[in-house]
Amino acid sequence: MRLLARYLGGQVLVASGFVLLALLVLFAFFDVIQELGSLGRNNYGLGQAVIVVALNVPGHLYEILPVAVLIGTLFALSRLVGNSEYAVMRVSGLSNWRIATYFGVIGVLLSLLVLVIGEYVAPWSEQAAQRYKLLATHSVVAQQFRSGLWVKDRNAFINVREVMPDNTLRDIEIYGFDAEGRLDWIRAAKEARWRAGSTWDLQQVMETRFGADGIQATRQAHEDWRSVLTPDILGVLLVAPEQMSARTLWRYIAHLKENGQKATRYELALWSKFIGPFVIPIMMLIAMPFAIQGPRAGGTSGKIFVGILAGLGFHLMSKLFGHLGLLNDWPVVVVSVLPLLIFLAIALMGIRWVDRR
Repeated sequence: MRLLARYLGGQVLVASGFVLLALLVLFAFFDVIQELGSLGRNNYGLGQAVIVVALNVPGHLYEILPVAVLIGTLFALSRLVGNSEYAVMRVSGLSNWRIATYFGVIGVLLSLLVLVIGEYVAPWSEQAAQRYKLLATHSVVAQQFRSGLWVKDRNAFINVREVMPDNTLRDIEIYGFDAEGRLDWIRAAKEARWRAGSTWDLQQVMETRFGADGIQATRQAHEDWRSVLTPDILGVLLVAPEQMSARTLWRYIAHLKENGQKATRYELALWSKFIGPFVIPIMMLIAMPFAIQGPRAGGTSGKIFVGILAGLGFHLMSKLFGHLGLLNDWPVVVVSVLPLLIFLAIALMGIRWVDRR
């Protein structure tokens, strides 16, 4: 049985690897086409575009691995069925449920790999790609309004005109309010650079305080500034919530809740970060009923097409549940877990139906 398990796993992993490679090449080609529009801006040339495309590859791998495993499982199993190898395995005592167990174990291991990629590799590479492109094109990271970027930090409001790719802040104004909501002080700085630890180095600082005795203004060349605004928070401006690491999402959610802001979208992204990769074993189980029906049920290409439709249905259902959850404030746990449970039930019913035939 162990020999058959290794053989099945090897066939599925090899087929999934080839599919994954083909999909990565296809997505890289699309990225190259997208980057062609930015060529010629300052120092951004073809070499810089290739680097950006290469840095986007881990993010694509994280996204498309479940689809690659689905197609790879369909292809490998359909080929084994067509060559009558699957029938020999069944005659030797290997049941459909035992094969489903093998696929479940392989899928969980692949899910753990995807978790590592999604937590440590993909977020770093996505931010590195964006920062590299911004540096090459001499662009700024964020300027959300005409007045710049606004952030609430406890009893203060922070206005940053420009956020540079190296996390340097330019033209900062901090408005401090007292407990009664009256403007207490204003601190303006020409630039701020992040220091190792948790402080910013404000440069060319002018502070204005409003008191009962009048207005007092002071100037300093440098001043330490502790704030909830950190490079991790600024990283939110570079990538979508779904591409952020779980640690960054956790800190940003805490920041939003501390300041009384809605964090449902980021909570959904956090839960999806942990639950999403475990769609891989479900995709493998969904592939089984389509692949093992026998040659009379259609050729390999037809089975792969139907299986892809099933995978696409799961993706659309997950997106639909996510949008409905955001609109109706549904519990993020339910929104994240329910599509997986529905498709897991469909996969198990499909295996049971094929097993009884």
